[in-house]
Amino acid sequence: MTSPSFSAVLSLLGANARLEERFSNGLGSLHGLALREVLLLMHLERAPRTRLSRIDLAKRLYVSPSTVTRMAAPLEKLGCVGREADPRDARLAYVVLTKAGLELVANARATLEGMAADVFRDRWTKPEIAALAELLGRLTAGQPGELGQSNGG
Repeated sequence: MTSPSFSAVLSLLGANARLEERFSNGLGSLHGLALREVLLLMHLERAPRTRLSRIDLAKRLYVSPSTVTRMAAPLEKLGCVGREADPRDARLAYVVLTKAGLELVANARATLEGMAADVFRDRWTKPEIAALAELLGRLTAGQPGELGQSNGG
């Protein structure tokens, strides 16, 4: 007999995989970006001065700093992000969202919001969606850079 906790985790993992595939395909075809790249841009958009260190980005994306470096390189070639050295510590560099990146992330966010609405359309009520968001939010409460928090919309 499987425990409810184990069943819940398996269901979450399956749902996550399906959502990542669906969103990555949609974002790739419309904006030429993978879901993780859009999430990186969204974290930068929310950060003070629209910049974060690679280590801080790694914590927010749940990846290694070297993965952030690999993710940022093509975004830098596209002109969506840049690099900025820390004037007080030469070892520290920031990934900075550019004006082109701000525009791209705004468009990608609109696409994601539409895709998110489609996930729940005709299946869930607004109160059910809000309850799900609150319950899932408990799993990552207190983690750096939560993107799922409502901004009044």
